[in-house]
Amino acid sequence: MHTQGDNDGEAITKVDTGRGEEPSKYFSAAGDYEDETFHHWEGDVKKKQIFHGTMLLWVAYQATGVIYGDIGTSPLYVFSSTFTSEPSWDDLVGALSLIIWSLTVIVTIKYVFIVLQADDEGEGGTFALFSLLSRYIHIVRRDPMDVSALKMSRYSTNELRNSHQAVRTTVEQSRFIKLLLSGLSIFGVTLVMSDGVLTPAQSVLGAIQGIRVVNPDLSTSAIVGISCGILVLLFAIQPFGVTRLTVAFSPIVVLWLLFNAVFGIYNLVKYDHTVLKAFSPYFAGAWFTRNGTEGWKALGGILLCFTGCECLFADLGSFSKRAIQISWTLFAYPCLILAYAGQAAHISRNEGAYSNPFFNTVPPGTFWPSLILSILAAIVASQATITATFQLLTQIMALNYFPKLKVIHTSAKIHGQVYIPFANWLLMIGCVIVTAVYNNTTSLGNAYGVCVILVTFITTCLVGMVAIIVWRINILAVTAFFFVFACFDGLFLSAALTKVPTGAWFTLVVAALLALVMLLWRFGKHRQWSAEREMQIHDKAFHNAVITRKDGMWLSGGKKAVSSMKGIGIFMDKTGFLYPTVYTRFLRSFEAQHAITIFLNIRHVTLPSIEEDQRYGITKLDSLHNTYRIITRYGYNEAVPENLAEIIKSKLGDFLTRAEHPAAEPQEGVSAKLETITENTDNPSITFTPDNEITPATSIRQRHGQVETMSLTSDKTALSSAFEEQVVFLLGKQRLLERKDRNKASKILLACYTWLREQTTNKVNFLGLPIDQVVEIGSITQI
Repeated sequence: MHTQGDNDGEAITKVDTGRGEEPSKYFSAAGDYEDETFHHWEGDVKKKQIFHGTMLLWVAYQATGVIYGDIGTSPLYVFSSTFTSEPSWDDLVGALSLIIWSLTVIVTIKYVFIVLQADDEGEGGTFALFSLLSRYIHIVRRDPMDVSALKMSRYSTNELRNSHQAVRTTVEQSRFIKLLLSGLSIFGVTLVMSDGVLTPAQSVLGAIQGIRVVNPDLSTSAIVGISCGILVLLFAIQPFGVTRLTVAFSPIVVLWLLFNAVFGIYNLVKYDHTVLKAFSPYFAGAWFTRNGTEGWKALGGILLCFTGCECLFADLGSFSKRAIQISWTLFAYPCLILAYAGQAAHISRNEGAYSNPFFNTVPPGTFWPSLILSILAAIVASQATITATFQLLTQIMALNYFPKLKVIHTSAKIHGQVYIPFANWLLMIGCVIVTAVYNNTTSLGNAYGVCVILVTFITTCLVGMVAIIVWRINILAVTAFFFVFACFDGLFLSAALTKVPTGAWFTLVVAALLALVMLLWRFGKHRQWSAEREMQIHDKAFHNAVITRKDGMWLSGGKKAVSSMKGIGIFMDKTGFLYPTVYTRFLRSFEAQHAITIFLNIRHVTLPSIEEDQRYGITKLDSLHNTYRIITRYGYNEAVPENLAEIIKSKLGDFLTRAEHPAAEPQEGVSAKLETITENTDNPSITFTPDNEITPATSIRQRHGQVETMSLTSDKTALSSAFEEQVVFLLGKQRLLERKDRNKASKILLACYTWLREQTTNKVNFLGLPIDQVVEIGSITQI
């Protein structure tokens, strides 16, 4: 396999040099630290959830209430958007055939059975595809802080065919292709997010306008007012989370789809069951032969039948692949096919029925229930894009393409269900403004669908790359499938783009603005990491000059003595395996060392909670005087305790007690067994093994396989006295300045980035540290 581990809970990722030989060094997930060997605990790495039995059925039921609200309400307007005059029987069956095969090829075959396989540890969407590719090929630079939460999966050369190896090498060596992949992924994300502004406005406004069927005198201002009120309420209930919302939403969507299926069967039996001939693709082909250019333009209406399929993939992280496959193939898909077939049967025998294809085809006595249910379903339809927006934001933040926003996990059972307050209220404001400005669905309707087909085309391209590089499928087979799907996507896309001048420009402009923010953030992050990398190299060189002797620590080869400070200094450690920059700067500037020094790495993992025996990992750094590294983990339902300092003192005391009495029973709450495996003794990394016994006499395995036993018994007394004196948490406060040698355009971009960074960064609040014990050490970094 492409990763190897010495035991459960650790993984080492090898670098493939591309020359066919077995690599001799390791590649760290950060992409820059190729000389380091990093071992992570398996709980640090996000893993997709797999549900079984009744839980799987429950998740499938939830998925129905969220994902299919959008695609499920399309029967309200597909035929009326396709035809502008009474259609002939042949045209009607041709349109039905296009609808059936679009739902079959694009949604069922492509999305449900192929695209959903290309998840990134349970996450979906175009950016998840990019993230998945980035774990198999070197196409993106990563934040060193993310090393512990990333599982690299690069294949070695002998695991690839020559054709696959050639593709991978070409991609990695081409700056243009890497930028193209990144650009497509970003644009796909921003298109879905801009649709998140449009869809709620379109759905709710359209639903309230439906009241005019029974009350034609309802004014436009009243419709806009009611719509805005419903939108505010819709976004106000988002903090309850997907699970709670589906308690109300799922029954609505399930009933709506069942109504459509039953009405479809009723109309097929009563009017014209021969429209079922549309299952033959012959009628779809005859549509173009008969109608030519006009038939091609009408595809802009046909494609509305699969609007929402992009959310089906983007919402994957909130549910699961199997749940979506079950809910679609066994319920939503057959219901929609019956709905469209029944509408076609009714339209073929009733003149003018195409103008309002749903309400004109409802059985007698069911109009009012259908009207109420359609309004509720149209409102619920917005949930798919709202949830998708939250999912996509978490993905782009994880790869540092967007400022860090507060993410709230709303379910302890389904780890991917999240809520982002800032995005929620921003979306609400955007939707209300759009509803008030446009006040009708005609102009917005022209934009509806363009985002969807653009995203499906981008998804097709990225999944093609995944099939070659990740799945290692024969390139000829991938090309054949790609050609089929690209033809479908290209045909609909070309028709949809004709709507750009009459409304589609709106979503494209919103997507472009969001893409600019993402590119700006990424540009600034690249410059920041480069500057920090240079500092870290300097810190390593500085550390080589530190000498630890019995009489204390000395700098510059023993020329400068490091003075002793009272108390415990807890330096926040970003990576968990490098020396914190805030520590090396403190030592270099003040030439002082606390009685006890601790490098603390706080990790927030994608689990609701952490078992106590896996929460803390402790190791002693023998190369520095009285210095320890502690890794502590918290689930998303857990907060950093206010008495963190006392807990650290207790766990470190247990660690030292075990060192003094190695045969004693392990203390409750102390971490699993620790083994330090490192490329050199200056830079240890920690890994957790499954057993619950801690070995304080930590094993050090060096490059040459030498094993040394470290004694930890001399610091126990020093720990108690230092804790009584003082405990301080030391954080780095970094200020970024543009270098004077930058050109004007670069300075402007970096100035915008630094401003945006200052507005969104708050380390103290994010880490949850006790404020009265925090000291920030400022520094200036030129980028």
